[in-house]
Amino acid sequence: MTQHPLLYQINTRVRLDQLSRALGRPATLDDIPDAELDRLAERGFDWLWLLSVWRTGEASRAVSRRRAEWRREFEETLPDLREEDIAGSGFAVADYEVAEKIGGHAALARLRRRMERRGLRLLLDFVPNHMALDHPWVDRHPEYFVTGSAADVARAPQNYCRVRTALGEKLLAHGRDPYFPGWPDTLQLDYGNPAVQAAMTEELLEIAESCDGVRCDMAMLILPEVFERTWGIRAEPFWPRAIDAVRREYTGFVFMAEVYWDLEWTLQRQGFDFTYDKRLYDRLREGQARLLRDHLGAGIDFQSKLARFLENHDEPRAAATFAPEVHNAAAVVTYLAPGLRFFHQGQLEGFKKRISPHLGRGPDEPLDPVRRAFYDRLLSVLRRPEVRRGQWWLLECVPAWEGNWTSDCYVAYAWDDEAGRRLLTAVNFAANHSQCRVRLPWTDLGDGTWRLQDLLGSAVYDRSGQEIAQHGLYLDRGPWHHHVFSLEKLH
Repeated sequence: MTQHPLLYQINTRVRLDQLSRALGRPATLDDIPDAELDRLAERGFDWLWLLSVWRTGEASRAVSRRRAEWRREFEETLPDLREEDIAGSGFAVADYEVAEKIGGHAALARLRRRMERRGLRLLLDFVPNHMALDHPWVDRHPEYFVTGSAADVARAPQNYCRVRTALGEKLLAHGRDPYFPGWPDTLQLDYGNPAVQAAMTEELLEIAESCDGVRCDMAMLILPEVFERTWGIRAEPFWPRAIDAVRREYTGFVFMAEVYWDLEWTLQRQGFDFTYDKRLYDRLREGQARLLRDHLGAGIDFQSKLARFLENHDEPRAAATFAPEVHNAAAVVTYLAPGLRFFHQGQLEGFKKRISPHLGRGPDEPLDPVRRAFYDRLLSVLRRPEVRRGQWWLLECVPAWEGNWTSDCYVAYAWDDEAGRRLLTAVNFAANHSQCRVRLPWTDLGDGTWRLQDLLGSAVYDRSGQEIAQHGLYLDRGPWHHHVFSLEKLH
């Protein structure tokens, strides 16, 4: 696997709705064009994450449709909202069966084979914490779910519901994290029950037959310490044993964790290949270069397993969050760092409306040609061998002269590889003009002249290797400006 891969997230239901309208009939996974897969492969993507392929039940869908605060959000996204647009959350899984509406398992298998021919790997959802209200286990195994008492309901009625099961009415808990009310379209699995852990491992093994990796929703919620804090129930660790069981059957299977609360390293040590880097995203929004450098100063073993993103289905659109010049600067900082580079459907086009995972249709938005052109150039950089498989350094940016505080506004990286290819990234991540000298990591700059060509712009500079080696490379850039230089020795 590429050391620093690229992932593209597709909102499956929304994409198939677009195809349905173009074709004049219901579209399935078989209708995703080969040309679309070709374009994604040509742009350098290694992984496609198909969001929301699993069956969503009627009971959970009904909650999505009648929840007033959710409907207000849906209407903001779709002013012409129709009842059938509310498909139910893709994270309220009624069964790990591919929805028949999108073609079922057979269509997914055919799509996967088409992807494989183009070198694309398939990522699917795994939701470990909870199930839909009408999952078959509610009747067959109500003991798999966290139960409540009258006192629990009195204390937090929003976190519990009465459910009719084959064994009678039960008071069951909604899935939740410890800081927010329960998700009313879900039921909480009880990881203190060994049978639940065994059953969920079996679910993972079945999912692994259909894909090359899973993105694990809110993966930290079932860590023993988090689960006990939330529910007062002791549980054994799930992830190390489950991940090991899958990899014994499917060598090279990849696990990516959605994780928050500084628990990324914990999950990496339990076997995850990649963990969300929400901390970097939050610091980009804060707009302070020093905080970015502090975060990026962690060890490379940790950094290389972080999934870097500017938007996803949970976050607002990057084009709506960042001013255009800040958006470009944030993208350069994010995607030229090591780790997995994670892009969301619509991001490359500059779309601005977030689409809830409860919806099966998205708004029609105009393409932003400037944003598209920027991302085309950035993706061409991310296809370079030194950025895909090379060595990375976070660089020191020192004052250009005594008292020059603006050097603190820079974030700079270097990449190189065994073939001698070299890359320098430098971003003035500030709203003011800034100067600095960047200390480069190479000891062979010598007395020659080096050509620096900006791969995201038109600038070309020839600089003395001796001066760079002695003093660092001088930079003087306006607010939010950036360079991504290739370095070539002329003589």
